[in-house]
Amino acid sequence: MTTTTQRTGIAGRLDSYFEITARGSTLAQEIRGGLTTFFTMAYIVVLNPLIIGTVADGDGAFLGGGSEPNLPLVAAATALVAGLLSIMMGVWARFPLAMAAGLGLNAFVAYGIASRAGMSWPEAMGFVVIEGVVILVLVMTNFRKAVFAAVPTFLKQAIAVGIGLFLAFIGLYDAGIVRVGSGTPTQFGDGGYISTWPMVVFVVGLFTAIVLMVKKVRGALLISIAVATVLAVVIEATMSLGSTQDNPDGWALVVPALPDAAVSMPDFSLVGQVDLFGGFTSLPVLTALLLIFSLLIADFFDTMGTMTAVGAEAGLNDEEGTPPRSQQILLVDSVGAAAGGLGSVSSNTSYIESAAGVGDGARTGLASVITGIAFLLSTFLTPLYALVPFEAATPVLVVVGFLMVSQVAGIDWKDYRIAIPAFLTMILMPFGYSISVGIGVGFISFVLLQVASGSARKVHPLMWGAAGAFVLYFALGPITALLG
Repeated sequence: MTTTTQRTGIAGRLDSYFEITARGSTLAQEIRGGLTTFFTMAYIVVLNPLIIGTVADGDGAFLGGGSEPNLPLVAAATALVAGLLSIMMGVWARFPLAMAAGLGLNAFVAYGIASRAGMSWPEAMGFVVIEGVVILVLVMTNFRKAVFAAVPTFLKQAIAVGIGLFLAFIGLYDAGIVRVGSGTPTQFGDGGYISTWPMVVFVVGLFTAIVLMVKKVRGALLISIAVATVLAVVIEATMSLGSTQDNPDGWALVVPALPDAAVSMPDFSLVGQVDLFGGFTSLPVLTALLLIFSLLIADFFDTMGTMTAVGAEAGLNDEEGTPPRSQQILLVDSVGAAAGGLGSVSSNTSYIESAAGVGDGARTGLASVITGIAFLLSTFLTPLYALVPFEAATPVLVVVGFLMVSQVAGIDWKDYRIAIPAFLTMILMPFGYSISVGIGVGFISFVLLQVASGSARKVHPLMWGAAGAFVLYFALGPITALLG
């Protein structure tokens, strides 16, 4: 009798705090929705290590300080930070929005910051922390809205599209589907053919993900990684391909061999490996500031769109399209950027995949708490992440790239003042292999074309400042040489 009363009391307090009944939900719906969100976005625990854990910094060291990638270490920290922040979002903001390392942002940190000559991973993560603190201040002072208004909508869309193309190119290149050509800059496969078993695994993973997404299967990306990984393990067990270091037809990096154990105590030693200000001595100050600014721009705008979309799906937004407790949502998201840097897993942000949980009944922050608990439990499964080869995980990068590129439909291609800066932003990210270059050229070309068309007064002062900073950024090499 006491137990039943206690359970009823706990259920009542949960209902009151999270407003479960008031939002037309039930405890069972929140649990189911939270788990659905987890399985929809759990791929990040596999994918984030493959993006940031396999790139050496400017000193030749991998994340964690070793001479070889340590994917389980990165996976454990990725799941830990995502779990804690999702719980924080649920408890404080009371909104069905989960958080994890941001795709696109992690690629920028890896390829645009950490891999620069002289930079180290702790210094790169220091930039992430600084960027997160700046965003937090902007939210608390309401300045975020001003900056949000300064960058034209089409440029925000173009940045997302460019990052999507960049991610897709990375996925195709790392899997060996696109590689350096013979007589051409790049080529498809091996001389234009799918000629190796690892390539077959990539193709199977890609089309598994595509078919499942078309059929609207929840957790499609995670399922595709699992299917491709099982196929890779079977192929390696029967053919012993090994890595490309020993066999040109082998696996790109990770050889898919079963670990000794599926469960182990997680290693969280990666957390806290941060050098907050060291990057300012490894790089020119202007370059460091511009990199932080580029991170800020890439990280800045997603959450407003994400929380609005999830709130609309849940029917929670007010007449102006604003979700409840929006300031708390933005504050938690801003904390996530800094927390991701402190956890050495890149900036964490709100995930649009939370809409899957909302579609399965989630309406309150309790669902985010459930998602966070699931992430924390997954830290004990990190040995399994070490067997996922590039060829099994990188199809997801291509699919995520597609999802981000879909924003291209919102750009007015008939107005050249809009279309040209957007186009340059998008193509220079993958072709220049740099997100910051795409953002910089986009900003500069936008201001230049506005001036040329007699619309200089329409350019926000913050855009003038950003464009001018990028001009100095692109001229920094020659200027340094002249001063030299």
